[in-house]
Amino acid sequence: MRLIVVKIGSSSLTSDEGGLNRERIGFFADEITSLIRSGAHVLLVTSGAVAAGFRAIGYTTRPKALHEKQAAAAVGQALLMQAYNQAFGLHNIPTAQILLTRYDFSNRRSVHNAQMTIDELLRRGVVPIINENDTVSVDELKFGDNDTLSALVANLCKAQQLDIITDTDGLYTADPRHHSDARRLDRIDAVTDEIFRIAGGAGSSVGTGGMRSKVEAARIAMRGGVPVFIGRVTEPGDLRAAVAGTGKGTYFETRQHSLSMKKQWLGFHSLPKGTVLVDSGAEAALRSGGKSLLPVGICEVEGDFHPGDVIEVINGERYPIGRGVSNYTSAQIRAVAGLSTDEVQKRVDVQRIEVIHRDEWVTLN
Repeated sequence: MRLIVVKIGSSSLTSDEGGLNRERIGFFADEITSLIRSGAHVLLVTSGAVAAGFRAIGYTTRPKALHEKQAAAAVGQALLMQAYNQAFGLHNIPTAQILLTRYDFSNRRSVHNAQMTIDELLRRGVVPIINENDTVSVDELKFGDNDTLSALVANLCKAQQLDIITDTDGLYTADPRHHSDARRLDRIDAVTDEIFRIAGGAGSSVGTGGMRSKVEAARIAMRGGVPVFIGRVTEPGDLRAAVAGTGKGTYFETRQHSLSMKKQWLGFHSLPKGTVLVDSGAEAALRSGGKSLLPVGICEVEGDFHPGDVIEVINGERYPIGRGVSNYTSAQIRAVAGLSTDEVQKRVDVQRIEVIHRDEWVTLN
């Protein structure tokens, strides 16, 4: 069966003032049920916990401080799941709550367990409902928004499509509210700097993710071999149309194959312990030559790390190229950066001459 990941943002589930819009939740439950009845598995990534809870505990506007948002999420998550349970219950479809943090993805055992749990729920006809665990997340380990979470989940589960539901019908060349000549981009096959420029900035005051974060999520999903739809679902049948390729939005298509679990973890889930800056020759070898990273190509080292740690590799413009597992300590790399293989062997004692072997490497851009 096809697996579809559907991501719904706060602005689609709540009112501008906060609080759940149960009519909208019921509508989305109907749409997802229709998709399930057509033969698909559906995994739902939802926002809305903070927006649902902040008025219930006495805040007049969405809170800004971390502990206030976590308190609102603790209340709102229960309200959100209650609403989903009732809405899907009308269709006799059970639901399950899964709360994840960035740390869960960074730990290879945890992310494998999450995948096994999701697979079993889907086999049992349950709709897994995933949200970030806002109550325990800290700023430096947060996904930033559930758009990113939905892309990581889609890659993890090797979904056939990620549908990011928003309040606009796709990506336009300019803001259609202010530019009458704005044109919707119906199909995109590569997320370039120009696409990011077009995507612009923030969204509504209720949610946290604007169009730019959705485009970044599309980039992550595409890198994992998952095509993406970003658009509007407002009328009965819109979600099935989105999955069928005729939806009200923008389609991000990919020709890349799904990455292995190991490569996914390296590229998207791991938390790098340091950074190395490489020259243009090493960059070309890593990007398109299928080569390993040798000390001769390294110019700078940042951070304190050890063999087995994941490190990020950047180029001279400090743009991330990819990630890999280091065979050296940071001190060893500093001692031999820029040196030939013969010189390296004279100065340090390492298991492998490659700083990052190509089998332990994934290109991100």
